[in-house]
Amino acid sequence: MRKDITIAAETRDQRGKNAARRLRFAGSVPAVVYGGPGGPEPVAVSPKELTRILNSKTGHNTIFNLAVTGKENTPVMIVDWQFDPVKDSLLHADFKRIDLTKRIAVKVPVVAQGDPKGVKVQGGIHEIVTREIEIECLPDDIPEQFTVDVAELLIGQSVRASEIPLAGSMKLLSPADAVISHVVSLRAEETPTAATGGEAATGAAGEPEVIKKGKKEAEGGETAAPPKKK
Repeated sequence: MRKDITIAAETRDQRGKNAARRLRFAGSVPAVVYGGPGGPEPVAVSPKELTRILNSKTGHNTIFNLAVTGKENTPVMIVDWQFDPVKDSLLHADFKRIDLTKRIAVKVPVVAQGDPKGVKVQGGIHEIVTREIEIECLPDDIPEQFTVDVAELLIGQSVRASEIPLAGSMKLLSPADAVISHVVSLRAEETPTAATGGEAATGAAGEPEVIKKGKKEAEGGETAAPPKKK
């Protein structure tokens, strides 16, 4: 989705790890602009502004203007980025120039809305299988998210990608039969059968009988010797 946001960028000539460290120490992060007739352009940008865009509702699907000092002011999207795993700070970003007259492929989040009848009435479980779908559309038609109503789902029923309503220039790229969410039944707990219970009871009863018999033999002293043959 296109936003009325402009981020300033400076060209950078130096590359490599040391140059990147110096850039971050100065309060910027290295980035590269790709696509279009201009070719790759190394730039330096504000990490705070990019992080704010990534954390917005439209996230990396946000189309904004990148104003490179002395060179260009063009619509772009963030197509790749890297965060520090310890400090959680932005380390690098890649931008793609966007032609607003050409269709592009994007992944859009899907949000389930409502409490399924299969859960409330039948005691099933609602599972989210896919949290985003891929579509192709004009840049100005990119939605923030898709919302699907799951209130009528019963056990064994599902919502598939083909059921999500698309508007304007949108075209589904994800498999049409991809399951977005479904309601499944709880697995029945295994219970011992009557036969198994009977065997357990017999085994339990038989064991004391053997012990009792041995006890009597011990109380009666030595067992009688078999009669001698004449």
